Amino acid sequence: MDELLAPAEALIGIRSTADRPGELHRALGLALDVVGPGFEIRRFESRGKPSVLVTHPDRPGQPRVILNGHLDVVPGTPEQFRARREGDRLYGRGAHDMKVAALVLATVFRTLAEELPYPIALQLVTDEEVGGFDGTGHQVGWGVRGDFVIVGEQSGLRVVTESKGLVRARVIASGQTAHAAYPWLGSNALLTLLAGIQRLMDRYPVPAEEAWTTTVNLARVETSNEADNQVPADAVARLDIRYPPEDRDLTGRSAGEIAAHLRSITGLAVVVDSVGTPHRADPDSPQVVALRAAARAVGGSGELLRKHGSADSRFYFPHGVGAVIFGPSGDGQHGADEYVEISSLQPYFDALSLFLHDLRDQPRAQPSVQPEKSKPT
Repeated sequence: MDELLAPAEALIGIRSTADRPGELHRALGLALDVVGPGFEIRRFESRGKPSVLVTHPDRPGQPRVILNGHLDVVPGTPEQFRARREGDRLYGRGAHDMKVAALVLATVFRTLAEELPYPIALQLVTDEEVGGFDGTGHQVGWGVRGDFVIVGEQSGLRVVTESKGLVRARVIASGQTAHAAYPWLGSNALLTLLAGIQRLMDRYPVPAEEAWTTTVNLARVETSNEADNQVPADAVARLDIRYPPEDRDLTGRSAGEIAAHLRSITGLAVVVDSVGTPHRADPDSPQVVALRAAARAVGGSGELLRKHGSADSRFYFPHGVGAVIFGPSGDGQHGADEYVEISSLQPYFDALSLFLHDLRDQPRAQPSVQPEKSKPT
């Protein structure tokens, strides 16, 4: 995997955040350069977010395996977009989440797409960090399917068969403006908002330690008020909610139903901007069993994990497509000291290769839900 370090450092140097569409295209182009020529590239774009599905022209049909990676990152300081190596660690924004893993997936595809007797695909997207609806979600909406999907998010060569769903919502409070010296003449929307948010946090308290439960992150509080001596008449809180499949108040609910649920708790107006379903794959499926065995064969534990963060695997779950998260080792994603362990890249490549070779002897998976041809949302 030494050949990947130079393009990995170059990719980390690209500020591929949601607000930089040109950089998203640059990151995608660099990854496709690693894939190389000779493949069919189906290009997609939704709301300025580009993505591709790469296949081999001599292997038509639905892919038995889709290798899914995202090339976008969360914002960071300028220093975080300058890759640096310290011992076995490659530091930089996106090193662990998940630019380097995406390049490994691209290399696996380049190496094996022609050699394997069945079709595989490489799916590269640029919007996972802002919800995934314009990348994987968009492609699935246009009918992209596979028998099995491996999302290369970080997992330390363990296999993630469950991940939480995601709700992005706004809680809105109204009040009445007044001079700050006479607050009794007005109604402070910020105070009303914070009281409603406190009721929500009482219902979903922050766990003292890791727990497989619903969590609510108060990401931002906003008001149009700009004067210190004025009572604010409006306020909005932005929420990021993660929930496991077991939460029946949220799982399987529409945006409207979830808004009504949150409104009943906060006592305030709620707008749900997006809903992502939880994800679960059958741990006893032949593909999961084979992937775990491949991970163990290269020195990994291959143990099963649950993932608190959402991933693009959730877009395949409603269509009965088995999807797991399986990636290299590292730490610090979204943090100041994000890194990937360089020594985990070769075992990661080897495990994926072994799995794909072993798959030729297995019968094709049948989806538990018949795939539907749907339009993208």
